[in-house]
Amino acid sequence: MTKPTTPTTTAPTTGTLDVPGATLYYERRGSGPVLLLIPGGGADAGLYAGMAPALAAAGRTVVSFDPRGQSRSTLDGPAADQRVEDWADDARRVLDLVSPGEPADVLGCSAGAVAALGLLARHPERVRRVVAHEPPLVEVLQDPAPYRALFADVRELSRTRGPAAATARLAEGLGGEQPQREEPAAGLPPEILEMAPRMYANQPFFLEHVLVPFTGSTPDVPALRAAADRLVLAAGEDSRAIPALHGPAARLSDLTGAPFTEFPGGHVGCAEHPARFAARLLEVLGTSR
Repeated sequence: MTKPTTPTTTAPTTGTLDVPGATLYYERRGSGPVLLLIPGGGADAGLYAGMAPALAAAGRTVVSFDPRGQSRSTLDGPAADQRVEDWADDARRVLDLVSPGEPADVLGCSAGAVAALGLLARHPERVRRVVAHEPPLVEVLQDPAPYRALFADVRELSRTRGPAAATARLAEGLGGEQPQREEPAAGLPPEILEMAPRMYANQPFFLEHVLVPFTGSTPDVPALRAAADRLVLAAGEDSRAIPALHGPAARLSDLTGAPFTEFPGGHVGCAEHPARFAARLLEVLGTSR
């Protein structure tokens, strides 16, 4: 069941979609072949607000949604640990709504990349191309044990001392030098600035119910290998010193035979450098076919 609203010249069309266990909020802009953008844990559709207009201007119907349990996508029951297969099926149901009968291109970032890989493995017929940007699938690394311990510690800190302490521990544990922004936060699109309070409110859910189950999941490598011609693994140029973020994409490229490429910025390059990130995405989608 959908409940669309009337678009304006600047705002996307929005609506809701009932799925098993949740009601999803989604947004769409433009016209042409569908490009689905799946945000990561803690974020929502606003993560892509800076790059969505450029993608729409390039002749795409740009669609994104808030993951279940976050921001404007509500759960039918109490908060619980999230499953990759549910997020993947949510993405498939959104595609069934906005691109019935036609496969679509998909970008997923962070936990959204994990969901995008699950979508490709479970429903390859619905996908033309998946770009999975920094899926934090540490189980594919040579030694995932330190990261398992880190993420479990972060979850416990969130439950006992709150999200601020947990987020600080997560940043400390991941390591790597974070580059300076090229632009001040005030230069970010208003939609991204507006998302900040929602992301803050989402942090307990992400830290306690998404982080551990998603990072601890094991991708279906045989299914991804069979669909490698539709898959691009990606990581940020600025994430090279952070093995848990850059490493899984590179390792999955080796395991599946799918190409690996780098994008501008780091883990949230889509928000930090939206114009450059969008241009790179269009380049990758155009040259990968």
